[in-house]
Amino acid sequence: MLMQFLVGGIVSICNITIHALVMTLVVRVARASVSKTDHPTLLLIVTMIGTVSVLMAAHVLEVFVWSLAYLIVGAVPAEGGLVYFAFVSYATLGYGDVLPVERWQLLGPIAAMNGALMFGWSTAVIFEVLQKTMAIVSTGEGPE
Repeated sequence: MLMQFLVGGIVSICNITIHALVMTLVVRVARASVSKTDHPTLLLIVTMIGTVSVLMAAHVLEVFVWSLAYLIVGAVPAEGGLVYFAFVSYATLGYGDVLPVERWQLLGPIAAMNGALMFGWSTAVIFEVLQKTMAIVSTGEGPE
């Protein structure tokens, strides 16, 4: 059981690192891109599409990190799809049609916990970017 927590912790830290780097990039780009504009609605649309798209790409990358970990430790049976299992675990769907080998059964719940935290973090950043962009759009002022 300790090995499962160790592997899950290492993968989670890798994903937290990826997420932190992407979040920093998203916030910096959003702050830099919002300025006085003659098209505030277009600014809002472009900012939000870009923000959400980058965050979705980060989540997909994090799922692939979990898939790689499953491959390395042999956590998913040969007939089970690594990426599929990683997605349903990370997104907390947990269909149950692919199960990890018994020795690694805790990795699915650890991945789900990691995914739930990363989705929550993304939601907070999306809200922050939306709030800042709306403030700039409504006042017509550039970033502070």
